[in-house]
Amino acid sequence: MLDKKIYDEIFDRSFTIPIKVIFWDGKEKNYGPEGKSDITIKFNDKVPISEVVKHATLTLGEAYMDKKIEIEGSIQKLITSAYTQSDSFMSSLKLKKYIPKFNHSEEGNKKEIQEHYDIGNDFYKLWLDKTMTYSCAYFRTPEDTLEQAQMNKVHHILNKLNTKPGETILDIGCGWGTMMFTAAKEYGLKAKGVTLSQEQYDYVNQKIQDENLSDQMEVMLEDYREVTEKFDHVVSVGMFEHVGKDNLPGYFETVKKNLKPNGNALIHGITGQHYGVGVDAWLVKYIFPGGYIPDVKENVGHILDAGLQIDDMEPLRRHYQKTVEIWDRNFDKVKDQVNEMYGERFVRMWDLYLQACAASFESGNIDVIQYLLTNGPSGTAMPMTREYMTDLDKKTAE
Repeated sequence: MLDKKIYDEIFDRSFTIPIKVIFWDGKEKNYGPEGKSDITIKFNDKVPISEVVKHATLTLGEAYMDKKIEIEGSIQKLITSAYTQSDSFMSSLKLKKYIPKFNHSEEGNKKEIQEHYDIGNDFYKLWLDKTMTYSCAYFRTPEDTLEQAQMNKVHHILNKLNTKPGETILDIGCGWGTMMFTAAKEYGLKAKGVTLSQEQYDYVNQKIQDENLSDQMEVMLEDYREVTEKFDHVVSVGMFEHVGKDNLPGYFETVKKNLKPNGNALIHGITGQHYGVGVDAWLVKYIFPGGYIPDVKENVGHILDAGLQIDDMEPLRRHYQKTVEIWDRNFDKVKDQVNEMYGERFVRMWDLYLQACAASFESGNIDVIQYLLTNGPSGTAMPMTREYMTDLDKKTAE
């Protein structure tokens, strides 16, 4: 009875839309504003409220994975509602006091990256686009396909850097290499990439050999902190979320270390525009081991402490929301294949992850921001106004 009473109090202030809940004893109750609900939360088993209070998202996420909870209707819509309601269990700081701690050694980082990205290229090929880009796309028009939007993002970054043929570029956390290959083949740059994923390294290295680009490109299976050369440009997409809170200062110091004087960097990553984003216990355990999302104030402080200066900041929240929504639709089409490969619990885990991410971006719980930085006084060796960015994007599109 006590568990159900506390659930009733929690749900009573957790939603901005009508939600129906069916408890483990078969009793039903509606929460949120009045109206017909198109979302139902069904408890197949009792989930102890004591565990929810300790780790809300971890406990409820595992309960969904284990089918103790079923959700009829849109998970994204449900979580967006909970994030939007400021007094909900998803937003309450009281429920975020048990924050995991991590030691991000080089060996630890390698293990964490491999746990996520070395699931297998075959898995990601099922639902990513042909570019194999696993980060926020950039939709110049509503009609852009995901593949086009991912290439838009690559060009948008390289255009912001105002690169010139013959210059050098380092890609920290290069993924499956789309940025590197575009920089080398279309912008005439000499590109080096680093990754801790064996799957990504093998894929990129083989492609370099297949396309006879070894004189212009190189990929290394090593920690980004081991790179000693200096480059005209540094790019890092979706990387700093992996390094951990304690290593963020060193991450930006490494970016500076790898830049030539007055060289510039484009750092693109998930960032909170409010306090208390940080760590989610369920995401850390199942999706991003060791992950930590810094807020804007943290990043700007580390940027200044590293001796870098800011040229530009651009939020791309809506772009990432749309990106993840497309990923989820793609994933939904291949659930049967994923089930055969990894089982139903894995399918439920990834479906929950993708819809929860979309909800986080939709509600503004998290954002993604591009930081354009200079190793020297801001804007040195750059055009006087930001117009060059859009001019180059238009030229590229044409």
